[in-house]
Amino acid sequence: MKELRNVEADLRQFRLRALVATVAVIIAFVLIWARAYYLQVVQYETLNEQAERNRTAVVPVVPMRGEVEDRNGEILASNYSAYTLEVTPSKVANLNELLDELEAIVSISKRDRRRFAKLLTETKAFEAIPIRTLLTDEEVARFAAQRWRFPGVEIRARFFRSYPFGATASHLIGYIGRINQREQDSIEEWSDEDRANYRGTDYIGKLGIEQFYEKELHGETGIERIETSAGGRAVRILDSRPARPGRTVELTIDAKLQQMVEQLYGSRRGALVAIDPRSGEVLAFVSSPTFDPNLFVEGIDVESWRALADSPDKPLLNRAIRGRYPPGSTYKPFMGLAALELGKRTPQATTYDPGYWIFGDNKFRSHGDEGLGNVDLRTSIVKSSNTYYYALANDLGVDAIHDFMAPFGFGQLTGIDLFGEQTGILPSQDWKRNAYKRADQQRWYAGETISLGIGQGYNAFTMLQLATATATLANRGIQYPPHLMRAIRESRSSETRTVAQTTPRDLGLNKKNLETVIEAMVGVTQDGTSRLSFVGAPYLSAGKTGTAQAVTIGQNEKYDAKKLAEFERDHSLYIAFAPAAEPEVALAIIVENAGFGSAHAAPIARRVFDYMLLGLYPSEEDIAAVQKGLATAPIGKPRLKVDVPLIRTPDPTTLE
Repeated sequence: MKELRNVEADLRQFRLRALVATVAVIIAFVLIWARAYYLQVVQYETLNEQAERNRTAVVPVVPMRGEVEDRNGEILASNYSAYTLEVTPSKVANLNELLDELEAIVSISKRDRRRFAKLLTETKAFEAIPIRTLLTDEEVARFAAQRWRFPGVEIRARFFRSYPFGATASHLIGYIGRINQREQDSIEEWSDEDRANYRGTDYIGKLGIEQFYEKELHGETGIERIETSAGGRAVRILDSRPARPGRTVELTIDAKLQQMVEQLYGSRRGALVAIDPRSGEVLAFVSSPTFDPNLFVEGIDVESWRALADSPDKPLLNRAIRGRYPPGSTYKPFMGLAALELGKRTPQATTYDPGYWIFGDNKFRSHGDEGLGNVDLRTSIVKSSNTYYYALANDLGVDAIHDFMAPFGFGQLTGIDLFGEQTGILPSQDWKRNAYKRADQQRWYAGETISLGIGQGYNAFTMLQLATATATLANRGIQYPPHLMRAIRESRSSETRTVAQTTPRDLGLNKKNLETVIEAMVGVTQDGTSRLSFVGAPYLSAGKTGTAQAVTIGQNEKYDAKKLAEFERDHSLYIAFAPAAEPEVALAIIVENAGFGSAHAAPIARRVFDYMLLGLYPSEEDIAAVQKGLATAPIGKPRLKVDVPLIRTPDPTTLE
């Protein structure tokens, strides 16, 4: 049977379908065109930037750190280039297995592993941590050939910090180390410019000059825009801005003088600060014992850290600015000057010294019960009479002593360019009220004033404070604040910016009174307690010995060093300046638990003056004798300082 179809209806249906399909196609093309227009025209710049970022990477270029020099151009902190093998923990499944496999290619010691383990606890998992430094070319080649086996491990060529004189001036120079979380949080609070400058920086100054002048030494971070492959590997450098190396910091200290004094201390504990009273420049800044800052650069291992931290000698303590000591009899010249300035004594007025002084029920001893008879101001300093100053302190009172001593810098921050300086204690009634909580402890008792006169009691000062006060006295009452930075030099232009000369402070002291005290201090070196140390000196110096208690001895007890542990014995102190008429160097020195200042501290001062004024360096025999407290005046034939080389540590790039 033949099917009958409505041709006309079929044609209309076909035309409708064709129209719908055509409209759909047109709409699709319009949408595609609109999208293309949007992407190619409207969003062109944004998408082009994204595409560019997909094939490029901006890498910070860490600058080479600036150097640190002494006043004679000797480099105290420098840099060297070497290869380091680094591991990113987040990219490694099993660290122990990885290290075992790496050890078959490069040498990894137990110390390397301990240091790596310590850094692992201090560093974020996505940051690279060095497992080996100072790789040889052979080790680099061996690892490069098998790099594919070790995802998360790479070799980097970078600059390392080096301290060529090792432990010399370590407390002053300080060291750098890897940035920890606390320091990273601190950086986040810096300005945008400063924060951006530390992108890519892993190391920062931790102590001393390295810390105080961090931003001067760091330099300016550069950038490199690198084209990368689909796998993320660098193909070529598209653009770059070179890093600017850090500035060179020139210090005021003399490294050879510094090393000489540290040799004279040997294994003994103590501190010495020498200052040019005419400018406030610090010539030597010694804290003994010292430590090797090179240990800290790549992260100190646990064993070495414990050796330093657990040592009873406390080698990490910066005794020059953090050690607080009673000044002992070195306080007497300042007390004598206070007596003259405040009208409590005349140079000729005498005090009878029977070898003790009675106050209430207490007997304050002087010279081991040996009396000096009638003592005037000069004799009280030359012969170091305690009785004279017991009586004087009682007459002055604690607040008058405080108010006179404060302008000299006692119990005050000196403002030296180092972090961590301690204020010390210059007692007063207000100080005691603020220092204690109980009412009976807050009260000042008259008997507490007596010991202040001989530099004991609550008195506790740093050697920097004592040296600053001595320099002010040497400079006849004109005070310059102490400082360590002499100049800063630009790395590219070599343009040098010297430290701004500060306006000296005149304490307004009577010149006649000053000369009276200084003449008495000259007497100390000529016929007083330090005369043996200055026998044969062709210059005239002024000084004062001191012996200060490390532990309290009862008023009715007699001091006997043999009955005390070594750490409980008296400290040996000395202050001095030379030449006496026009001083070029003033110093304060302490040798802990060594006994009399004349036997241990004054001999070191003599060698410092011989070095500075005569250009002489002690003989090896003399150095050994001073270390043992067996020499006063120099023995053996001294050497010209220009003929004595500085002792350097081995070059790390030559070590196996």
